[in-house]
Amino acid sequence: MIAEQLNILINLAASDNKIAEKEANVIHMIGKSNGVPKEEIEKMLKSPQPIGDLSAFSEDQRFENLYYIIQLMKSDGQVFKSEVHFCEQIAQKLGYKKGVVSELSSRIYSDPTITADRNMLMERARKFLL
Repeated sequence: MIAEQLNILINLAASDNKIAEKEANVIHMIGKSNGVPKEEIEKMLKSPQPIGDLSAFSEDQRFENLYYIIQLMKSDGQVFKSEVHFCEQIAQKLGYKKGVVSELSSRIYSDPTITADRNMLMERARKFLL
């Protein structure tokens, strides 16, 4: 499951045609914290795979993916329309309405060391479930 999550993040990072160093660092940090070797992450960064079916994720996993993609979108300090559009598409594939991205993005910090109240965010996200 973590490989799929990392692949989603890599696709988001590449959606503006360039993976910024900060984005790559966030992807490495998430991968490392989930036991994925650095070499495997590097390989994934070099050749992202198409995003598959996300409906098999549990509600917690769907929220986790949503949280990480929004955090990654903000990680390089620039938010491009292509990234917002990508996040909205992934949110929909995860079973959320598009509006969940704007609802949560103001409450999710770009710095992964600053954690938001995840329970509160999850409750807000639930209101956008399809």
